[in-house]
Amino acid sequence: MTTKLAPINKDRLDSLIAKGTSDPTQVRTIKCRTITEARFRQLNFVRNLPAHVIDEPPALLGDDTAPNPSEAVLAALGSCIAVGIHANAVAQGIELSSIELELEGDLNITSVWGTGDTGPKPVGFTAVRVRVKLDARAERETLTRLLAHAVEWSPVTGTILNPVPVDVRLA
Repeated sequence: MTTKLAPINKDRLDSLIAKGTSDPTQVRTIKCRTITEARFRQLNFVRNLPAHVIDEPPALLGDDTAPNPSEAVLAALGSCIAVGIHANAVAQGIELSSIELELEGDLNITSVWGTGDTGPKPVGFTAVRVRVKLDARAERETLTRLLAHAVEWSPVTGTILNPVPVDVRLA
């Protein structure tokens, strides 16, 4: 491949690294407001960005206008790992021309949000597979370490792998 990824500003990355190193206790609260627009089409508002739309495919009674929630989880996972790969490649001086991730997950949908077969079964993904293609000027072993590090420090991977308390109640 002859193209090169748009550069990350190394000075700003180093500044961000220094900030995180200076106070490892920093915690940031991230917010999202979700509003049902129609049927299963959800508008998700984050910061001052335009709505991030989530919908369901026709087989799940949606209008097929956007990824469904489970697909959005895969997209978030892939995006988080890709960001980690890119940032760490820049920090380590590894030149990347491209990053491509293919994700797939196994999901039992027979319970249909608790309205179908509610017999005992796992709810949520039972397996997720991620295949990463990197075009880089580096040895495979270096790229394998880069990927392992990005996965280890991915907040989305950590959220999926580790139990997280979720508090859901009426406002």
